[in-house]
Amino acid sequence: MFRDRGVEYKTPEQIELMRAAGLVVGRTLELLRATVRPGLTTAELDRVAEDHIRSSGATPSFLGYGEPPFPATICVSVNDEIVHGIPGSRVLAEGDLVSIDCGAIVEGWHGDAAVTVPVGEVTPEASKLLRVTEEALWKGLAAARPGGRLGDVSASVEEHVRGQGPFGLVEEYTGHGIGTAMHQPPDVPNLGRRGRGLRITPGLVIAVEPMVTAGSPRNHLLDDEWTVATDDGRLAAHFEHTVAVTERGPWVLTALDGGEALLGPGWGGPPRPDAV
Repeated sequence: MFRDRGVEYKTPEQIELMRAAGLVVGRTLELLRATVRPGLTTAELDRVAEDHIRSSGATPSFLGYGEPPFPATICVSVNDEIVHGIPGSRVLAEGDLVSIDCGAIVEGWHGDAAVTVPVGEVTPEASKLLRVTEEALWKGLAAARPGGRLGDVSASVEEHVRGQGPFGLVEEYTGHGIGTAMHQPPDVPNLGRRGRGLRITPGLVIAVEPMVTAGSPRNHLLDDEWTVATDDGRLAAHFEHTVAVTERGPWVLTALDGGEALLGPGWGGPPRPDAV
């Protein structure tokens, strides 16, 4: 299972188990996206997520993770908070951006994904930030192809963000390998050079997660020892998917359609039944 600098490569059967975890995550995020509204507290979102994950026969990945132990099922980061926000009494307001990061475990295998959701009507600046960040994610996912290099994924994210305007791209926090643990080698930076880094081969499973800011990417850790916020107080967005590399290409395990709609002919999921 392990080769090349401690990277855990998965068999097709193990990827199927990760798909089960990914679907729990994907469906939980869809539920949370539909639940977000002005007047809701971030703790209420967390309760919805935990109930859905457990009722799906899965276990939350984040609850009790790390040091100090993360105290909730999901990370909820609002406006200038980039990642790792702790749910609590904060009330969502019209015009907020709320980033929701979710992980679940099924039979020992992890899925991990994130979305940033507008609360009601948001500014054109905020809408563009969301669009650019999500597009950058899919550029990175599309580059996770057999025969490439991990730097191709990083460069695809960076090139898209840089080409869209004066956005900030967070360097200190990266994507990662994922499997029997939520965080594994290799790191997957959101900045890089094509043709560099680990060779991408079937069985590699990674989480790609661009974190983009409306201003400077400089950031700091809050006193809760988890939440990361922008130094300049400008908005931030975070999108993430778990993707498996198959012989056919990238299979996005946390996307409900596996990525078929957005990856098109490069989609790496199972062949359609009528194509077998």
